[in-house]
Amino acid sequence: MLKSKEKTAGIFRSNTSQKLSIIEKTGYGLGDFAANLIFQTLLTFLAFFYTDVYKIPAGTASIIIFTGGFIGAFFNIIMGIIADRTQTKWGKFRPWILWTALPFGIAAVLSFLTPNFSQNGKIIYALLTYFFLVLIYSANNLPYVALSGVLTGDMKERNSLSSYRFVAVMIAQFIIQSLLLPFVSILGHGDKAVGFQNTMILFAITGIICLLITFFTTKERIIPAKNQESSIKQDFIDLSKNKPWLVMLLVTVLVFITLSLKGGMYVFYFKYYLDPVAQTIFLNDIGFTAFIDHLNSSLTSMGFVSFQWPKDAPTSAFSLFNAGGIIFMIFGIMFSKLLADSFGKRNIYITFIFLSALSLLLFNFYNRTAIAMVFLTQLLHGFIYGITIPLLWTMIADVADYSEWINNRRATATVFSVMIFGLKIGISIGGALGAAFLSKYGYVAEEVNQIPAAVEGIKLSVSIYPGFIFIISAVLLCFYSIDKKMEIQIETDLKQRREY
Repeated sequence: MLKSKEKTAGIFRSNTSQKLSIIEKTGYGLGDFAANLIFQTLLTFLAFFYTDVYKIPAGTASIIIFTGGFIGAFFNIIMGIIADRTQTKWGKFRPWILWTALPFGIAAVLSFLTPNFSQNGKIIYALLTYFFLVLIYSANNLPYVALSGVLTGDMKERNSLSSYRFVAVMIAQFIIQSLLLPFVSILGHGDKAVGFQNTMILFAITGIICLLITFFTTKERIIPAKNQESSIKQDFIDLSKNKPWLVMLLVTVLVFITLSLKGGMYVFYFKYYLDPVAQTIFLNDIGFTAFIDHLNSSLTSMGFVSFQWPKDAPTSAFSLFNAGGIIFMIFGIMFSKLLADSFGKRNIYITFIFLSALSLLLFNFYNRTAIAMVFLTQLLHGFIYGITIPLLWTMIADVADYSEWINNRRATATVFSVMIFGLKIGISIGGALGAAFLSKYGYVAEEVNQIPAAVEGIKLSVSIYPGFIFIISAVLLCFYSIDKKMEIQIETDLKQRREY
């Protein structure tokens, strides 16, 4: 067993192994499961909730999402500075997961209540609760993400940890994108407002429990030396010298603009673009309708009359579409570590984010009755994009290592805070763009027969616009200098510094 040692300008390494147990990897993953029960709901349904449930005008909803997201993004940088300077017996980052678990759950529930205020009152309430949620989310999620950079310095272990984490993300995403609308219908007895409220209460309780498990099952192993300077100015000077960090920041912004834009528009795509009769025929042909009829019949016979899957085709098709994509994303995640270990994270990310873009562009060429092709393309996109999912965050952890490698100082949370700043800027822009496009193209909430321009705008928002942004991301990654050879060099050099 290695003894604990300090380096004057370096890093204190605890006398524990850099290998992570399955329990610790699973426990860490549950933190992302908790966060994504809320995050995926915001990503996929916030614009829909504001416009179609709480009846806030689309243009106003766009402003709320954009403004709230920017406030949360800037607070994220402040949170990174605070987290890097937190000193407790539990470490720097773990305590924040404990301290914010309950407030996070409360904020999530408040954001999806629908108090009967005037139009201006609704806008103020939505603005305040969304601000509160994004601030608490930053205080919880930034330390959680930074924690991945200090659990281990072994890059292969990080790749493995990231795979565990993003399987948990995919499970949460599956629940939200495939089951949330049915949950809303079931738990609200047909009342969407009540359904969202009860569903978020369920998610909040689950999330709080998972965050507590994360806190109790993880351990920080890479700790800055006690005599390391903690100048905020120096942290940002270090970042300014870190070109891979700048590339990853821009890529993070663009990726999450894409995810937020297309994720939030799919529900409109199924409700207003794809032909409902064609969706019904497709669901009948694949046996889904018969399966649901049998399920509802079984629930009725057991006395669960209120717990029946909704029968409208767009809800079922949307849920099944998301479920298929997520299942194939999980398959993609399973290949991510092997490919990254063999060819390097950068090369794999560039290749598969570009292929993801091409698959998104295909949606633009399908007519309203091409349901089977829409589903097949979603499965293809899910698998291809799934390969990239764990790589983004392991590459950001590598950027933190790179900063330490060239500067002999470690500021994990500051690096991650700026990246999550980029993430939230991306989500804000993407979510706001979705709502803004609805307004620009003439969308009218709950109008069965939308004007052609609105329908075309919805289609473009899940195909051409996000596909083009992914292509830009792939081009930017060509300027990311940490290839496989450099990864090995950084890991070797830092390991030597920490041991002596």
